[in-house]
Amino acid sequence: MPELPEVETTLRALSPHLVGQVLQRVDFRAPKLRLPMPVAADVQGRRVEALERRAKYMLATLNDGQTLLMHLGMSGRFSIFYQNDTSDTVTPISRLAPTPLATHDHAVLATDTVEMRYNDPRRFGMFVLMPTATRLNHPLLADLGPEPLSPDFDGNALHAALRGRRTALKPVLMDARVVVGVGNIYAAEALFAAGIHPETPAEALGPTLCARLADAIRATLTRAIATGGSTLRDYRQPNGEAGHFQDTFAVYGHAGKPCRVCATPIAQMTQAQRSTFFCPHCQPHTQGAR
Repeated sequence: MPELPEVETTLRALSPHLVGQVLQRVDFRAPKLRLPMPVAADVQGRRVEALERRAKYMLATLNDGQTLLMHLGMSGRFSIFYQNDTSDTVTPISRLAPTPLATHDHAVLATDTVEMRYNDPRRFGMFVLMPTATRLNHPLLADLGPEPLSPDFDGNALHAALRGRRTALKPVLMDARVVVGVGNIYAAEALFAAGIHPETPAEALGPTLCARLADAIRATLTRAIATGGSTLRDYRQPNGEAGHFQDTFAVYGHAGKPCRVCATPIAQMTQAQRSTFFCPHCQPHTQGAR
């Protein structure tokens, strides 16, 4: 499932082709994905004033006071097809002439020069049109926690959010009310980087460990974005390339393999119905509140 780095990578690839451009052609080919699709005529002809990310949502601000929210779901991805651009700035893998739409191409957003197609075999993505002025009050956005790459997220903020939470730490980190965008992969990798066991009770982390973990989350996500995210199954960058962060995983998916730091075999367990990977030596189970 695309997580924050994959969404951010997608947003950065789409931004140069969307921001400031008029959506000359819009086609929502499926009446419904996770939610009913907007009416194409309500989006077509509008200029995109800004493209931002909130958690795992992309928010395209339109010039008519509306915002088009886009979510990649579990298997969604955008592909960019260049219609009239043959400049040297277009990489060969991206210089794709328009081809017949694929079975799971459920949305098309086209400007004068590019066509952006949203493909989603599992149909868990979404496109939602909402008023820009009140979008932060929309049920999808209203209760979200801080952005992990923003100044609002640091050790103090994390310590406050974990206070009183007796459950295991890793599932708490994946709660978007605590901090947004830290999915299963990146929670496991950040906990390894911070040297904290995933079963540690969330409330047991004191200020020092919270600061260490906040830094590890930020560093892990930053590195993942720089390498184009993680491609484990469906995800591809909009230019067609796979992400490469999976090549640097320290623990995720490495059960039984030696830890890169201490050579202890990486362990695996299930938390909140998700696989968790950790090093029993580098992430000791007994940790005091520091």
